Amino acid sequence: MGNWVVTHWFSVLFLFCRRTLRKQLDHNLTFHKLVAYMICLHTAIHIIAHLFNFERYSRSRQATDGCLASILSNLSHREKEGDSWLNPIQSPNMTVEYVTFTSIAGLTGVIITIALVLMVTSAMEFIRRSYFEVFWYTHHIFIIYFVGLGIHGIGGMVRGQTEESLDESHPHKCAEFFEKWGDPDSHCKRPQFEGLPAESWKWILTPSILYIFERILRFYRSRQKVVITKVVMYPSKVLELQMNKRGFSMEVGQYIFVNCPLISCLEWHPFTLTSAPEEDFFSIHIRAAGDWTENLIRAFEQQHSPVPRIEVDGPFGTVSEDVFQYEVAMLVGAGIGVTPFASILKSIWYKFRNADHSLKTQKIYFYWICREIGAFAWFNDLLASLEQEMEELGKVGFLNYRLFLTGWDSNVDGLKQKTFFGRPMWDNEFSTIATAHPKSVVGVFLCGPQTLARSLRKCCQRYSSLNPRKVQFYFNKENF
Repeated sequence: MGNWVVTHWFSVLFLFCRRTLRKQLDHNLTFHKLVAYMICLHTAIHIIAHLFNFERYSRSRQATDGCLASILSNLSHREKEGDSWLNPIQSPNMTVEYVTFTSIAGLTGVIITIALVLMVTSAMEFIRRSYFEVFWYTHHIFIIYFVGLGIHGIGGMVRGQTEESLDESHPHKCAEFFEKWGDPDSHCKRPQFEGLPAESWKWILTPSILYIFERILRFYRSRQKVVITKVVMYPSKVLELQMNKRGFSMEVGQYIFVNCPLISCLEWHPFTLTSAPEEDFFSIHIRAAGDWTENLIRAFEQQHSPVPRIEVDGPFGTVSEDVFQYEVAMLVGAGIGVTPFASILKSIWYKFRNADHSLKTQKIYFYWICREIGAFAWFNDLLASLEQEMEELGKVGFLNYRLFLTGWDSNVDGLKQKTFFGRPMWDNEFSTIATAHPKSVVGVFLCGPQTLARSLRKCCQRYSSLNPRKVQFYFNKENF
């Protein structure tokens, strides 16, 4: 009994740590956006502060009352060492615009601000979904942004008093006697200033090295030969590619980046793997949903031309890899979000056929929500085939699926389980599962929109028992 408790405790702890780490890593896009928002915020603060500074510089240069600011502004005219200036506006007639576009700090500041504005505006969801190429190419302006950021401080616009001058004329002692600076009887000399060294390169050096290393690694992996073993064209403009690649190893729910040099040498698009790890190939299903995918499908439709060359980078992990770590799993796919679960359902069939006793999962509830299934006929066929094979293996009760059609007025052919119209009543579904599995750990996996994610996350919290030994729902969402 004691050994069972220890083993059970360690298995729960391992699952918790793995789940927690995976969830944090899976929030990389959220972290990326948060960093972008912070960059925009601090850029705005930085620019506004400089505008106030330049206004003060301009007033100080034009002042004639002999105040401290006026004397400091005229240091460059009085000192023999031309680099001792403090005010970048060197004469009363010099404008802020002139200083901005003739100094290293000003010119690079304008360039990197324009680059940032272009990257942020082109990354809006509407642009990404409707004009992906605009987003893709504009986002790579980040190279100009970081180069400009690295040299932004080289011109020495931000200045400080030299160490030698601080010893001779410390501001705490000499600021009040500025009218006597330089007098033979005065113990205070005119202060000397110098440009402070650039610091921004220190902040971008390490991330730049890591990024370059990662790009080299991905380039090496993408150059490995990909053999297309089968091409299948489905109705409603859906293309299936079955491929082989030396050393390729995958898990359920993972995705790859695909490039077709015939269309674009720079564009890489993510696609979820729809094959199972037990199969001797890996596959993806591509639906026409933009210029790139339409051009790719059109290239493979050409009967008398050679098969286009495909480059593949990956696979990359997602939260769906943990699906078999749960006793009960709820799989929710909305529209094209159904593709990650094709790999899972196929793998289940292989595990049953091969009598895999390591399978921890005892029950799967699958929910498929879509407007119409024309573009997903291949998945409908997969479900029908899986349903028949489960009956033959005596595992009819293992997979419970619900199909919800939100924009169609007839049943799905070939499937025995009932098709529903409208959207699921999630409270009813969670309540039923909680009642059927009162002491199970239930993993909820979603590939779909944020609105649905919020609803499922709330249900997971609402129907999880306060008693850790009773039913617990853990929410997992795919992020691309």
